[in-house]
Amino acid sequence: MSAETVSVTGWGRTAPSAARLIRPRTYEEARAALRDCGARGGIPRGLGRAYGDAAQNAGGTVFDMTGLDRIHTIDADAGTVRCDAGVSLHRLMEALLPLGWFVPVTPGTRQVTVGGAIGADIHGKNHHVSGAFSRHVRSLDLLTADGSIRTVTPGTPLFDATAGGMGLTGVILAATLQLLPVETSLMSVDTERASDLDDLMARLTATDHRYRYSVAWIDLLARGAATGRAVLTRGDHAPLDALPTRARRTPLAFRPGRLPAAPSFLPEGLLTRRTVGLFNELWYRKAPRARTGELQKISTFFHPLDGVPHWNRIYGRGGFVQYQFVVRHGQEGALRRIVRRISERRCPSFLAVLKRFGEADPGWLSFPLPGWTLALDIPAGLPGLGVLLDELDEEVAAAGGRVYLAKDSRLRPELLTAMYPRLADFRALRAELDPRGVFVSDLARRLNLQELS
Repeated sequence: MSAETVSVTGWGRTAPSAARLIRPRTYEEARAALRDCGARGGIPRGLGRAYGDAAQNAGGTVFDMTGLDRIHTIDADAGTVRCDAGVSLHRLMEALLPLGWFVPVTPGTRQVTVGGAIGADIHGKNHHVSGAFSRHVRSLDLLTADGSIRTVTPGTPLFDATAGGMGLTGVILAATLQLLPVETSLMSVDTERASDLDDLMARLTATDHRYRYSVAWIDLLARGAATGRAVLTRGDHAPLDALPTRARRTPLAFRPGRLPAAPSFLPEGLLTRRTVGLFNELWYRKAPRARTGELQKISTFFHPLDGVPHWNRIYGRGGFVQYQFVVRHGQEGALRRIVRRISERRCPSFLAVLKRFGEADPGWLSFPLPGWTLALDIPAGLPGLGVLLDELDEEVAAAGGRVYLAKDSRLRPELLTAMYPRLADFRALRAELDPRGVFVSDLARRLNLQELS
């Protein structure tokens, strides 16, 4: 079991902190790492795709769980898989697609571990149909602060605290997942343009029920009558009879392409209002006004940025802030005001997406609520960014919404109770399960997730 002191950061590359990184490869090594984590405690970490400080622990220990990476069993009849927490969604797709199965929920990257997917209770383009990742977990093995390994099942308080609990209830060691049957590894995709935010929301509200997957890219630099203009992309797994004759010979082939990695060092100021505005204009104009039934690879539809390794470097050494919030149905006015403010502020974001969520998930700190969620990337060095986002937080909280903890790097702790009503239950269970505060992270300290009051 290797151990070294390293500087750890989230995918946004802001606020790095030094920690001792331990990489267990067995359950016993994980137990030993837990016993040896020291006074500053420890936190599990997967592939480092949480954008903020959720998988950092300044002066303490970080458990790199990618060494636990075995796929134990695949039941191709029942459509279930049991695997270690360090297995990535990419590896699951490689193993499962040839058998006619797909992961039930995937975010915008497949470079996420199963443990991380549960700890953040990730969502995808299909939340309005399938909910978040934890809804498809049949059981999980959890290493708790006392060194015991518990089998945890849905419907129990420990499961609901762990799903979306950001690794603060224990170390997920393995899980059993229910899968989605598919006939091919291609997607049938419909694409259309929306002229503004109201047009976009009307299209999503009227027709989202027809699609398993739905997402809209928004131009947040557009102003005036074009505020919130968007490209709406929706689809489902293509049936076998939709494929051309030649493609039917290998309908379940999974060969995601890769482009060269982004350079280690890029000039500061590359992403300006001018350059992002030009990109947004070209992206919107090149999209079809309406196109139906286009066949796309799974990697193209779900994970276009995975084709560019280390794409987070394009923001320069200062990194970037990913801001994602949700407001409930009936609070569209708040969404309009926020989009208008971002547009008027001229925030240079070219990765901005809007989705509709379905029913809330059972996890006490799970992010989704039935409503609208907007996610955007903003260079961390943008002048006045902190003040702007603080004001947006207030707007979101007043509308009964919340921000996504797996992407947060700067939320003020006093807003957390309003955003997450089950926070007191989470803190109480943690106090009972982990009275010495063994599991802790920079996120937990910043937001007082371990405090009872």
